Amino acid sequence: MLVWKLCSSFSAECSRELLVNVDLLGTDIEFFYAPDTEHCQQLCTEHPSCNFFTFVRPDSSDEKKYFQCHLKSAHSGVPMGRATHLGVTSGFSLKHCSTDSEPCLSQVYQDVVFHGEDYQTLFTADYEECQRACTHYPSCQFFTFNNGNFIPTEYRYKCHLKFGRTVPRTPNVKATAGLVSGFSHKIQTTQQSDTACQIKLFPNADILRADIENMSAASPEHCHALCTAHPRCTYFSYSRYGDWVKKTYEEVDFWGSDFHNVPADDAEACQRTCTEDPNCHFYSYVTDRSPVVGIRGICYLKRVITMTAPPKVTKLANVVSGFSLKNCIGSTLLKHTPSLHPPSCPRLYWLSIVEETVAQTNRERRYPLVYHKIGEKEWYHICYMVHMGDPCPLY
Repeated sequence: MLVWKLCSSFSAECSRELLVNVDLLGTDIEFFYAPDTEHCQQLCTEHPSCNFFTFVRPDSSDEKKYFQCHLKSAHSGVPMGRATHLGVTSGFSLKHCSTDSEPCLSQVYQDVVFHGEDYQTLFTADYEECQRACTHYPSCQFFTFNNGNFIPTEYRYKCHLKFGRTVPRTPNVKATAGLVSGFSHKIQTTQQSDTACQIKLFPNADILRADIENMSAASPEHCHALCTAHPRCTYFSYSRYGDWVKKTYEEVDFWGSDFHNVPADDAEACQRTCTEDPNCHFYSYVTDRSPVVGIRGICYLKRVITMTAPPKVTKLANVVSGFSLKNCIGSTLLKHTPSLHPPSCPRLYWLSIVEETVAQTNRERRYPLVYHKIGEKEWYHICYMVHMGDPCPLY
């Protein structure tokens, strides 16, 4: 293996260079799955500690590591060296570059499956319709579609909508004297301002059922927002009230996830600094009550990865995977406006239509859910429930 040293001239510069068949040497932070090098680079950019990365391509000799995105760091910010390694591509965080904080993920991936996080399935004519469904449904962040050659045949044209976490989660919440913590006021939530839908919390009560997931949260309201954003969550329990985003938490440290720190006069100034920084999700401020004198008056800006990363990515014939186009301004999928309402879809959300001439009616179809005929045209409608029976729809 050939290894050589790097110069440090680009430690704080924007470097978009991608290094094919090169492994950048440093401290491994963690790894995610990503469908391509660019997605891996975005994950590195969002991670507060990542300086550079190595992505294992699907032409690597190590099949078990296909699509792995290894995030790495070094104390100097510069790789300790490079090593020739066939089947990988490496690159650098784009933190020092001018980038979109919510990138458009328009690429689709043939013969690649995104595993896990399924919360709904439906049948569509093609992957574009599947992507349209994912784009229009608030909880969907990515999808996998089985095309017309998929085996077994009964699963052809099946569209798997998948959930991705977009509400920032505080990895560690600790009771710490002399600290004040809070969130950027620019965080987008799924909560509604409709007064007809009131949030009611039940203190000193636990709902005993199987847990979906356990995670740290700053308050009951933050926990409620995390539950609301999760399509399978219908209730929650928080142990330890109100807009959780604008609330401050005294004697609480949102430990870890630091990407920058600056001096600040008080907690309010720290909060404003976080809100003005597009990369900041939450913060912790050290007050003059802290027993650690040397860090008093320091504002620690923090962030976590909110970009969608499928739990696992592998190769699979006759499927197409991709992401929601919610961040893609100008996409034709976002501009799609149906010209006709389905005949019977009470409290349902119409996601897509397929238009075919009568001459095509003899062809076998596996995808239509609702059908009617108007003149010489046939229309197939996919109707999707919007929380049927829920008095407080999420949209």
